[in-house]
Amino acid sequence: MKAALNILATRSCSEGQLRERLSAKGWAEARLIEDCIKRLKKLGYVNDERFAQGYATYRIGLKPLGRARLARELALRKLSRSSIEAALNAVFDEVPEETLIDRAIARRMRTHGKPADRAAVKRLFDHLVRLGFEYELIVRKLNGLRTNAVDE
Repeated sequence: MKAALNILATRSCSEGQLRERLSAKGWAEARLIEDCIKRLKKLGYVNDERFAQGYATYRIGLKPLGRARLARELALRKLSRSSIEAALNAVFDEVPEETLIDRAIARRMRTHGKPADRAAVKRLFDHLVRLGFEYELIVRKLNGLRTNAVDE
């Protein structure tokens, strides 16, 4: 229990991450780990839904990310599919993906300028894919950029 509380005091983590970190210690028995996690859940120190929601909100505030990238990051934190879906739905109801991709494009254009040729558009497209935005949304936004460039 003391080892688990020390881990949680450093940084919050999911149930799966806590189980993995406790299992990595050679002296920890599986039964003791499960009892410890049950007690921590009962006390409210381990709550995957709250952790997923907090992590997703933090990441979206830090850097505009798409649904796919954020889902991958949450899955890497050993969260259940239902916790991930609930967190994604809550976060993207608050801040739509449209707004996030607009922020990502504006941020990229501040550092690299407006794409002037096909290669620059391809680099911007690749960047947005790496951020986890959906293909259709990216294409629609890039076509909008091209239309705005023609209008100017």
